[in-house]
Amino acid sequence: MSACSDQPASLASALQRGALFAANCPSRTVFKHVTSLWGVLVLIVLLAGTHRFSEIRRKVNGVSEKMLAQTLQNLEADGFVLRKVYPVVPPHVEYTLTALGEETARHVYALAELIERSYPQIAALQNAQQAGASASR
Repeated sequence: MSACSDQPASLASALQRGALFAANCPSRTVFKHVTSLWGVLVLIVLLAGTHRFSEIRRKVNGVSEKMLAQTLQNLEADGFVLRKVYPVVPPHVEYTLTALGEETARHVYALAELIERSYPQIAALQNAQQAGASASR
């Protein structure tokens, strides 16, 4: 079933129908959670295995505690991350990927790898565009 209709659909047919482009498509929220900067980085970190909150925060340099908590909550609500709380003092909470989260994280990792591998070319194109824009002023 497609998230934006009640008929089974492949991504290609959903794109052809325009369902993914509909403003009220509920899968857009999931796309937003998965493809946000912090969502991408958290999914990649968790590909390596189970982590505690503080470990994720150390690895995802620059994320605030609030943003990391929100990102983990969103990914958990969407079914990508499993949160396990241990009844000890101080609280011990671990995060791990679900099967769906692992599959999604592998795709996100491939995209990140492509961008990292292509970054010298991207940077050169950005610099050329900026130089062209400066020259035309």
